[in-house]
Amino acid sequence: MPSGRAVMGPNPVIAAGIGVRLGRGYAVRAASFRLGAEPGRPVLGIQIGDPAEATAIVDLLAGVARPAYGELRVLGHDMATVRGRAAVRRRVGVARRTARSLPWLRVRGLVLHGARLARHGETDRQLLAAAILDELGLTPWADVPLRTVPEEVGRRARLAAAAAHQPELLLLDGLLDGLALREITGLATTIRALSRASGVVIVGCDSEALTLTCDEVLVLSDGVVVPAGR
Repeated sequence: MPSGRAVMGPNPVIAAGIGVRLGRGYAVRAASFRLGAEPGRPVLGIQIGDPAEATAIVDLLAGVARPAYGELRVLGHDMATVRGRAAVRRRVGVARRTARSLPWLRVRGLVLHGARLARHGETDRQLLAAAILDELGLTPWADVPLRTVPEEVGRRARLAAAAAHQPELLLLDGLLDGLALREITGLATTIRALSRASGVVIVGCDSEALTLTCDEVLVLSDGVVVPAGR
């Protein structure tokens, strides 16, 4: 896959006492943590109890939302500033359990859309999309409408589209939740392959899936970080 991106530092996510709003309450309250990605780009997980809370955290890390309080830096950028969030949005890719994509697209079209965000020319986009479809085992599904594919294939297609953006940091919002063990295992292998090129943070509710896929899992309970071993 073409690269040419800046090398990501050892701590792509640094949070100091952050709060993340969700409705009238908080998905995260006064949480402090570091998520490192070097050496070897380990796959990192954040376990939380509710899918809406997972989405709120991914939106925060992706630069879609700002922290309610506290300090958060992602890829070296201050997420309390408009400029910082805009810079991060250009450097991350997001794959979600629930589709926010156009349902009438075919699988290839979704991946090409992701490749378009990488600002390549038309020929390079086609080559990049073909390579990612092949890498993620989606070539047989390339011309199938997204609305008709099995759930696991749809999630794999959204992962492929996010990877086609060629992000420095790949964020997965509940992508492993609610799948059978066989499907989780297949996606885990794919995610680990992608982690060779991008930092990966998976946010979700399924502890078994996160343990199977991630090198390190941060657990949030009632909005606060739970110490390891509890």
